[in-house]
Amino acid sequence: MNSRERFKKVIKGELPDRVPVTLFIQDQGHFINQVYPDIDPWDYLTIQKKVIEIQKQLGIDVFVRMLFYENIPLTYYFGGLDVSQQTENWQVETKEIEKGKTLIKRSTIKTPGGELTQDFSINQSRKGTYMYSCTKKPIQNQRDLEIAIKYEPKFPLEKKDIMINSIQEIKKTLGKDGILGIWVPGGPFNYISTLVPLVDIYSVFLYDNDFYKKLMNYATRKITPYTEAVKEACPDVICLGGNVAGGFVGQKIYEEHILDYEKRYIDICQSTKIPAMYHNCGEIMNLVASYKKLGCKLVEPFSPPPTLGDADLAKAIKIIDGDYAIIGGVDQINVLKEGTITQIKETTEKTIKTGKSGGKFILQSADFLEYGTPLKNLEAYVQTGIENAWY
Repeated sequence: MNSRERFKKVIKGELPDRVPVTLFIQDQGHFINQVYPDIDPWDYLTIQKKVIEIQKQLGIDVFVRMLFYENIPLTYYFGGLDVSQQTENWQVETKEIEKGKTLIKRSTIKTPGGELTQDFSINQSRKGTYMYSCTKKPIQNQRDLEIAIKYEPKFPLEKKDIMINSIQEIKKTLGKDGILGIWVPGGPFNYISTLVPLVDIYSVFLYDNDFYKKLMNYATRKITPYTEAVKEACPDVICLGGNVAGGFVGQKIYEEHILDYEKRYIDICQSTKIPAMYHNCGEIMNLVASYKKLGCKLVEPFSPPPTLGDADLAKAIKIIDGDYAIIGGVDQINVLKEGTITQIKETTEKTIKTGKSGGKFILQSADFLEYGTPLKNLEAYVQTGIENAWY
């Protein structure tokens, strides 16, 4: 059984020959910049091919995830309004401000309904590694939202062709060595966190539910054309973030105010039978049961305590009862990066033996590998994982 077949079996709820053993490697900076220090951080296709290369060299089941594309504005994924397009009713002026290692792109958007402003920041944490965020949110109130709804340009069709061509090239490179996941801009709740101040998103549904509904519906409409472009390229998995509505919000709040919007968007993602993977890289146990109602095929990464999350894998498997596959959850910092070889082997063995008991399990680092992770540590993880993976 090859790696692709092995992943497909797990996603379908069937028993493979062994548990797939993989690693989450970001397709810019971080670990990939460690092993290929001279790579151009803006040559996304080359980086994505290198992600495949290093996973194959490590002997794991390849799971490559595409986030970046050439000539696709970063705001489409990392949030904020579209300042890459101009129309008669959407005039954008952007100034670049450098503050240390951070580049701030400060945009003023002029429309017939008034002005909007936003800051999009790019921080270089080390050579080749960048963090992106909409640091001044463009939507502060109902008036701002109405302007965005009425005047913001739609997702341009020519961008779809760029995305599809890039995805097809990586699929060709990957072959049967694994599966390809494509990140979409996130579930609607994740996405609104890039548009409105964080101080508001955890309470706006309580004090202004009409505004919240409009905001969530706007977010869903805004990210759907991007999602449709991804679906047209036929990846193996659609990856979407759900971590902003982490377990700390509680099951009651999540199910009353967030779940229905997330499920509606997941239904859009899975409408052509491409499985969706829901990513919550923090506290998760309060929502493990709620995720059964989303209808997604996979959930990750079941981040373990004490510092990454609160996942109790054995307890989660009992709650899930096979309703979705689990991806996770070896600590990529305290174990894979900073742990001893003995600690890595013990943790990996314990994790895979616990996870495989449920059948629908993929062993992976809890999140993307950090810069400075020793290759010998990963080799110990891979060796131990595969030795204990067989059914």
